[in-house]
Amino acid sequence: MELHSQLSRPVRSGPVLLALCGASFLAGLDLFVVNVAFDEIGADFTGHSLADLSWILNGYAILYAALLIPLGRWADKVGRRRGFLLGLGLFVAASAACALAPNLWSLIGFRAAQAIGAALLTPASLALILTVLPAERRSASVRIWATAGAIAAAAGPVIGGVLVAASWRWVFLINVPIGIAFLVLAARSIPESRDRDADHPDVLAAALLTVAVGALALALVEGPDWGWSSVGVLGALGVSLVSGAAFWIRNGRGGAPILDPAMLRVRSFAWSNAAMLLFSAGFAAALLATILWMQTVWGYSATRTGMAIAPGPLMVPVFAIVAQRLASRVDAGRIAALGCLLWGGGAVLMAASVGPEPAYATQILPGWLIAGVGVGLALPTILATATAGLPQDRAATGSAVVSMHRQIGAVIGISALVAILGTPIGFESTRTAFTHSWWAVAAVSALAAAAALGITARTSPPERSAPATEPAEVLR
Repeated sequence: MELHSQLSRPVRSGPVLLALCGASFLAGLDLFVVNVAFDEIGADFTGHSLADLSWILNGYAILYAALLIPLGRWADKVGRRRGFLLGLGLFVAASAACALAPNLWSLIGFRAAQAIGAALLTPASLALILTVLPAERRSASVRIWATAGAIAAAAGPVIGGVLVAASWRWVFLINVPIGIAFLVLAARSIPESRDRDADHPDVLAAALLTVAVGALALALVEGPDWGWSSVGVLGALGVSLVSGAAFWIRNGRGGAPILDPAMLRVRSFAWSNAAMLLFSAGFAAALLATILWMQTVWGYSATRTGMAIAPGPLMVPVFAIVAQRLASRVDAGRIAALGCLLWGGGAVLMAASVGPEPAYATQILPGWLIAGVGVGLALPTILATATAGLPQDRAATGSAVVSMHRQIGAVIGISALVAILGTPIGFESTRTAFTHSWWAVAAVSALAAAAALGITARTSPPERSAPATEPAEVLR
C-alpha cells in the first residue's frame, strides 16, 4: 500500500475527518431527505402514483446498495482520495441536475447518478479514515463516521421539511454549496492512499444484484395496480429470483466476491447484517408511513411534518451515547434487540392511537419518541458491532456490506409499504391500510430483534480485541 502525500506533509486529523464524515453525512441524508417532499413533487409532476414516486427513493437505494463494494474496491486500486473526490463531485453535479429536473423520470435518472457518486464516496471515506489518520485516532473516528450516518438517516425528514418550505428543489440544491466546500477541504487536506494489489471489482455480480433487487421492488410496488397474478408481476418476481440465484453463483465463483462467504462465517458480522436488513426495512416503512399519514390524512405541510418528525431524531444521538456506555456492561446484541423492539413498539402505539382529526401530542408523539429511542440504541450499535470481530484489513469491506444490506432493507420496506397502502378510498379504508403497515413494521422489527440477539461481540474497546483472533483464522 502506498501513502504518497503523507511523505511530504503531515495529516491534520480535524479537516480530514470533517471532510470525510461531512460528505458521507450528505450521501446518507439524501436517502431520506426526500420523504417529506413527496407531496410537493407529486403536485409539481402531476399524473403520477405513489408507486411512481417511490422510485425516487428506491432507484437511489438500489444502485447505492449494489455499487458500494465494487466501487469501493475500484477506489482502493486507483486511489482512495481520487475515488472520494470523483464520487463527491458526481454527487454534487447530480444534485444540481435533480434540482433542475423537468419531469419525474428525469429526476429519477439524476437520482441514479447521485447514487453512483454516493456509492463511490462512502466506502472511500471509511477506507481513508482507516489508512491516513493516526492509529490512535482511528477507532474514535470510525464511531464518529458511523454516528454521522445514523443521524443523517434520522434527520433527513426534518431537514427536508425546512427546505421544502421554499421548494422541493432545495432538497437537492442545498447539496451543491456544501458539497463544493467539502470538495475543496478534501482536496487540500487528504493525502492519497491506494492498494495496487486490490482485486478488480466484479461488475457482472453488481449488475445481477441490481436487477434482482430492482425487479423485486417493481413487483411489490406495482402489484396492487397490475394484479398480483398478472404477467408483469410474476415476470418481475421470476427475474428477481433468477438474477438473485445468478448473483449467488457468480459471487461464490468470482475471485473478488461482493459478499465474501468467509466473512459471513463470523458470527457477529453475519447476524449484524441480518439485523440491519430487517431493521432497515421496518425503519424505512414506518418513517414514510408516518410522514404520509400526517401529510395526506391530516393535511400537514412539509414544514410542519418535518417539525413533527424532529423529536424522534433528537433521541438518536442521546441514546447512541447511552448505547455506547452500556456496551461495556451489556451484550451489544441485547442493546440492538431492545432498540428494534422499541421501534416496533412505537409503530404499534401510533397504529392504535391515530384518528381522523390531527392530535399530534397524543396520537403520534408518544410512539414517535419511543421509536426514536429505538433508533438510537439499535442503528449505531449494529453499525459499530458488525465489523468489531473482523480483522482491520476487512473492516472497510465489512462496513460496505452492512451498508448494502441497509439499503436493500430500505428498498424492501418502502416497496412493501406501497403495496400495503395501495389506493384506499375513504378514511376507514385509509386508516386500515396504514394500521396494517404499522403492524407489519412491528412484526419485522421483532424479527430484527431476534437476529440482533445473535450478535455476541461487544463494542467497548477492552472487549474488541478478544474476538478478532477467531474471525481472522476464518478469513485466512
